Amino acid sequence: MEYVKEYTVKPEHIDVQGIMDGLFYPFYMEYCRHEFIKDVLGFSLEEEAEKGINMVLSQYTINFLRSLKKDDTFTVTCELFADKSDKPQIHFEQKIILNNKVVTKAVFTGTCVPATGGRPYLPDSIKEKLKGAPVLDK
Repeated sequence: MEYVKEYTVKPEHIDVQGIMDGLFYPFYMEYCRHEFIKDVLGFSLEEEAEKGINMVLSQYTINFLRSLKKDDTFTVTCELFADKSDKPQIHFEQKIILNNKVVTKAVFTGTCVPATGGRPYLPDSIKEKLKGAPVLDK
């Protein structure tokens, strides 16, 4: 299932070249991913943190294909993937799309850790959502 949100480039995200600074692409992906985590996975980052469960990123890869400019309205997608090696992690494949063309694509990998320290794990509620998810083959 592909989750989609729409955003507009903020003027303060534009660099001296007239394009969006590369640091902000992952932020827009994060906005979409956090909404996906809450809306689709039913996992509230804030509520779970209060319970001592932190969802964190362990890695990401990002490819920049085109640039966004001031006032561009674009979509960000988010899709959930299970881990092929059965590690306690989840993968989010994301794209930024402008005028039906992929601008940026990325894979973000995350897991949960106890706020007090300890080994990574996935709560049962997230494991349940992963049952029907495709496996990331990368």
